Amino acid sequence: MRKNLLIGLSQREAPVSAEAARADYANRGASRSMIQSIEEMAENAKRMMEGEAIVALDTGLIDASFVADRMEDDPAEFALFRDGIAKDGQLQPVLVRPHPQAVGRYMVVFGHRRVRAARELGIGVRAVVKNVEAIAHVIAQGQENSRRSNLSFVEKALFAKKLRDMGQGKETVKSALGVDDTLLSRMLAVADGVPTKLVDAIGAAKGVGRDRWEELKKRVLKPADAEKALVIAAEPGFAARDGKGRI
Repeated sequence: MRKNLLIGLSQREAPVSAEAARADYANRGASRSMIQSIEEMAENAKRMMEGEAIVALDTGLIDASFVADRMEDDPAEFALFRDGIAKDGQLQPVLVRPHPQAVGRYMVVFGHRRVRAARELGIGVRAVVKNVEAIAHVIAQGQENSRRSNLSFVEKALFAKKLRDMGQGKETVKSALGVDDTLLSRMLAVADGVPTKLVDAIGAAKGVGRDRWEELKKRVLKPADAEKALVIAAEPGFAARDGKGRI
């Protein structure tokens, strides 16, 4: 494995985006009903927020979702986000559910960054409190973040793996991410095939698509090659590169 393995792949042909893959999938007649049902669930997730009372909650009473979907948050980008709330207020409420194991507490369904910003600002967070079950929770969380957060390919792949490992069914995972069977299979292959330590070292790699992660998965199939990749990732200066520069 050459030292430039993780950065040389940038010369590859531009990856096909998840949006393009879904559009192509939707054009095939047999798939249209499933895509329509996913779109309906997305609309239902949006309607969760409509017509509901918005309350102010103490952020000290709010816990994170039971499944994480984001690997990292750029400090500078988050600071701008937080400062925007400080200046203009919280424009969109978050969605929380009563905590399933702790009376008087809440769990975020979506809006983690808004909760974090309010916590750092020392203010309450505007929230809709909704009784939702675990399956509805992960579908709403996944769909909201797919629309708003611009999660990277590997973040979505890890989210899919976490949901699967927690026992969520394939249909729930597909609905949460808005993907078809083929794309879900490829996501899980990357999440399962690339060592966790290597994924953590590379990070979210914003802007890096499926193709480059699949190429990396192939390169580290052999344990010896995976070890060499980890040695590269541990070299001084590797962490200082941006996400694209690491892979």
